[in-house]
Parts: sequence; C-alpha cells; structure tokens
Amino acid sequence: MLPRAPAALGLLLLLLLLLLPPPPPGEATKKPTPCKRCRELVDKFNQGMVDTAKKNFGGGNTAWEEKTLSKYEFSEVRLLEIVEGLCGSSDFECNQLVEEHEEHLEAWWLQLKKKYPDLFEWFCVKTLKVCCSPGTYGPDCLACQGGSERPCSGNGLCSGDGSRQGDGTCQCHLGYQGPLCTDCTAGYFSALRNATHSVCTACDESCKTCTGPTSRDCSQCEAGWAREDGACVDVDECAAETPPCGDTQYCENVSGSFVCEECDPTCVGCTGKGPGHCKECVPGYAKESGQCTDVDECAHAGGICPRRNENCYNTPGSFVCVCPEGFEEAEDACVQTRPAGDEATEENPAPPPSREDL
Repeated sequence: MLPRAPAALGLLLLLLLLLLPPPPPGEATKKPTPCKRCRELVDKFNQGMVDTAKKNFGGGNTAWEEKTLSKYEFSEVRLLEIVEGLCGSSDFECNQLVEEHEEHLEAWWLQLKKKYPDLFEWFCVKTLKVCCSPGTYGPDCLACQGGSERPCSGNGLCSGDGSRQGDGTCQCHLGYQGPLCTDCTAGYFSALRNATHSVCTACDESCKTCTGPTSRDCSQCEAGWAREDGACVDVDECAAETPPCGDTQYCENVSGSFVCEECDPTCVGCTGKGPGHCKECVPGYAKESGQCTDVDECAHAGGICPRRNENCYNTPGSFVCVCPEGFEEAEDACVQTRPAGDEATEENPAPPPSREDL
C-alpha cells in the first residue's frame, strides 16, 4: 500500500486546486447535444453502408449464398458489420446510444428502409425526436423565420435549425441585417431585391455608405477619404503641413490611412526606408553616393590613436585603440612587456581584438 501524504502536503494540493483558473466560459456547453450525437451515429451508419456496398458473404460460391441465404445487400450479416463499426471501444456515449436503440436500427434495416430511405429523418426526427427537419427548430419543430424552405431568406442562420433547441431568430451573414436578413448593413448596397431574394454587395473601400460598386457611388466617404471631382479619393496624410510621425520616423501613406515606420539607425531624421533616405547621418557615418556609410576613422592621415605603437580598429560608427599583444598601456605609449625577439612587428602585427574584447 502506498504511504499516505503528510497533512501539510495534502493541504498544499488542495490550495493548488483552488488556485487553478476556472474552465473557460461555455466549457460545459461543449458536450454534444442529443441531436448532434444522433446525427453523428447516422453519418457513421451511412458511411458503413458505403464501405460494405461491394461486399458479399465471403464464401466460395457467392451466387449460391445469395440465392440460399438471401442477398447480402439486405442481410442481417451486413447490418451486423455496419453496427460493429459505428463506435470506438472507448466511446461510451456512442455505444450506449447503439445499445439503447439497436432494435430501431434493425427494424429500419429489415422492414422500413424502402419506405423511409432517409435514416436521419426517420431515426433522429420521427422516432427519437431529438432533432428537427432542416428549416425547423425548437421542441415542436416550428418553421424558421422566413420559412423552412429558405430560412432567413438564405442570408443567415436560423437559431436552432435542425434541432430541438434555439428560438428560430436569424443570425445574418456579413452585410445583411433585419429580422429576415433582407436589409443591407453600412458599407453594402442592395444589388438585387424582389419578393423572394435580397442580395447585398460590398461598397468600394472608399465609401462609408453607397448606392453602387464604385468610388463615384459613395453617398458618404469613409474616414481617410475625401470627395474630389465626384468621387471619394484617398487622403495623403503624409503630405500634411505638420508631419504625423515622430522625428525618428517616416510616414508611409496607405489606403484610407497612414503608418509611421522607424528610420534606419544611421539616420538623423529620414524621408523613407533605408540609409539612402537619411536627412542627416549619425556621428561616425557620412553621406557617400547618396547614403549614410560608416566612416573609417583608422584611415585618418597621421593616425587617430593617441598613444605611440597603439593599433586602431574600425567599428560600425566608431573605432577602438588597443595596444598590440606583448605591450601594455602607459601614459602616452604602448610599452613592450615581453622579451626582445618575441615582440609583434609591423610585418607581423597583433591580431585584432575579439568582438567580446571590444
């Protein structure tokens, strides 16, 4: 027997459980509804019929078997094969549903299939009464808003459609609104509307409201656009007298708006992307062929390092002065510290310092 946990450990585990975040809202509603479970079962049954469509009894004399034992197509053997493949071994709810209603499935297969070819309609809607026919909803399977033939005018989803749930109200598709989803929302215009159909089409991106598909059909311009010569045109915010971006950014105009992008690190102010659009260069860089490039301070005539014998190494935007290997820093020179003959010579200069040393 496993040793019992100390009381303090048990209390700690309890506290951890209490501190765990609660399950997300709606977690409990993720459990399949009776209608969904029934529909899934019917879908698997129909797939089983497809999978066994070209099989037979499997004996050596198929013609004799079909004549003597009845056709495999309508046989209990085929039904058993289909039923055995409906549920996984660990799918408790599916196996329970099959066990509870196996007699119904057998009766449909052997006696009612020709009269009621739609297994879903017969099994889930008429017999178990856990679903409704398409276009109907709720406990009494009432017709959805707009009628069961074309719920919500074909422009939305009926709440509870095909189930014993919901209230039948319309959840309209993008661009549609109203109780029956026949009206157009802002940004859409009515391209077709008659007694049976309503079609809403998106306005041009420049329009807030419109009567047609082009920028000239705008009733009202969208933000970031302005009317000019009878059409809504994009406003170039970057051309404003007061720049909309910061000193270290440049402005880029986009349809109906603008974005501020960071200047290249070599720039002091810029008009666009990269070192070729700098207004001025940061210290250590200078304009060359139209863009800011690194200045090689080590190439300065007469040298730039203050101590005698000191080596200069160029770095991006700057430089470093380092005594050669075998020398150490003194007040105004690099003084040799190792024996004569081992010192670094101008023909054999010391290697540059590593990036870590810099």
